[in-house]
Amino acid sequence: MHEFRSHTCGELRDSHVSQTVKISGWVQRIHDKGGVLFFPMRDHYGVTQVVIEASDPNFALAETVRNEWVICVEGVVEKRDRAKINKDLDTGDIEVRVKKLTILSKADTLPMPVYGEKEYPEDIRLTNRFLDLRRDTIHGNIVKRSQIITYLRNAMIEQGFMEYQTPILTAASPEGARDFLVPSRVHPGKFYALPQAPQQFKQLIMMAGFDKYFQIAPCFRDEDARADRSPGEFYQLDMEMSFCTQEDVFQVMEPVLHDVFQMYSDGWTVTKEFPRIPYDEAIRKYGCDKPDLRNPIEMESVTEHFRGSGFKIFAGMIEKDDQVEVWAIPAKGGGQRTFCDRMNSWAQGEGQPGLGYMFFRDGGEGAGPIAKNIGKERTAAIAKQFGLGDGDAVFFAAGRPSKIASFAGDARTRVGEQLDLIEKDCFKFCWIVDFPMYEYDEDAKKLDFSHNPFSMPQGGMEALETMDPLDIKGWQYDIVCNGIELSSGAIRNHRPDIMLKAFDLVGYDKDFVETNFSGMFNALKYGAPPHGGIAPGIDRIVMMLCKEPNIREVTMFPLNQQAQDLLLGAPAEATNAQLRELHLRLNLPKDKA
Repeated sequence: MHEFRSHTCGELRDSHVSQTVKISGWVQRIHDKGGVLFFPMRDHYGVTQVVIEASDPNFALAETVRNEWVICVEGVVEKRDRAKINKDLDTGDIEVRVKKLTILSKADTLPMPVYGEKEYPEDIRLTNRFLDLRRDTIHGNIVKRSQIITYLRNAMIEQGFMEYQTPILTAASPEGARDFLVPSRVHPGKFYALPQAPQQFKQLIMMAGFDKYFQIAPCFRDEDARADRSPGEFYQLDMEMSFCTQEDVFQVMEPVLHDVFQMYSDGWTVTKEFPRIPYDEAIRKYGCDKPDLRNPIEMESVTEHFRGSGFKIFAGMIEKDDQVEVWAIPAKGGGQRTFCDRMNSWAQGEGQPGLGYMFFRDGGEGAGPIAKNIGKERTAAIAKQFGLGDGDAVFFAAGRPSKIASFAGDARTRVGEQLDLIEKDCFKFCWIVDFPMYEYDEDAKKLDFSHNPFSMPQGGMEALETMDPLDIKGWQYDIVCNGIELSSGAIRNHRPDIMLKAFDLVGYDKDFVETNFSGMFNALKYGAPPHGGIAPGIDRIVMMLCKEPNIREVTMFPLNQQAQDLLLGAPAEATNAQLRELHLRLNLPKDKA
């Protein structure tokens, strides 16, 4: 028999009854029933209950065992009495009666318990992450993460993609988030950067003649932490393909994402065919480009119902500015004055002057100040537009769309949550498409890129030369699920002349492009195929499938909110010898010196 185990702690069943087995693991907890000790033993695979009686020669040794000691038990598998069967355990029909017990290692008093799911402060959990990871839920999350990554990798390979690794030490990027810099010892005063994403490399791979690339790619960005974003590093399913259209990318990614969510969703429903929603439509219907489609509320403009109406606030805004619109947020079941007043108070708490509303009762009659001011005919037209009746309400936001969209979208979300309209136990995907290529920066008073400067503009060079830049759309797309953006992607610009023109429109000349994007620009000059890709975030995918609110719960060794590794003590001070090797001298702020 093997020195440590013949079976795992999750393996034993009725079919093993009467067999002599050996298992090893951690003592989860100890039950002393007066002359009989019961203790569940746990390993990576599961839990098996072990029993030892006072008459056993090993009993005195067993009495010394404490929680989280690591032991090896040799014994006989026995069938549990029907009354003692534990239906919560896969091994709950059996137990192992000890014949030999060996203590493999002891554990000091724990800084936090392993058994149970009691919440502990972040600093305690992360300082003792090796203990935290023994707990059932987070241990299961990390196992599921591995399974999901394996599934994604196999799904890409089945579609003809090949996995290639791109460099970790690379050049700093002048665009995007803040880089992590790595000083060079052999090139004093110069620095590498950790890649924010393999973006330029994967495009260069296409230009090198490789057709379908993917990678489970580590990415590094010096950004603040959020619930759905780790500080420092994250992983993505990075992919790129040549001679493709936007639709080709969708046809690759939709089945991959649908199937992985279907496989690991624990019975939740998953969108089969992802709707394509133009950016402009998403903003007008949902107030954002990351719509949660579990919320059935769709906003619409009701500007014409207020134009010249008796509600002078909105009517006056419309008359003074022809870009002003009034958007309506229908609230099925929200037709109580108390609810409308709560929404108005919420809006004021968000820094708004208030939130206009009307509600319906007594056979569809509109109630509230707005209904009284615009009259029955206009009120009835609004009710008809949204199919509203007794017990329903509608809220209003007025202003230029660019100014009110975000607030209106938040109000939509608030109404959906407060009225319990959000569909449960489902993952609802969509593509957001047709992003504007450019936007006007009000602060800088100049044109700027709105999304990705390396995307192909719809219409190519002709669009750049003949269209108003603010009307040009890019071949850019986002994948969104339940209001969470999983990834942005694009069909790339593969022509240097288009690249120069695209940057020229925002005030960057050829010298700027050649200086800051020399690798990419030079590669484009030697024959680049049309290509495109996307990179869904693995951490967010796993977080959603594990039904966790924070990425920390699906990351094995995360940094804390201050981007610190409390377990190993990073970041740490460098020694003087290390600084000398790197030709560096510190210039710390006075409060850090």
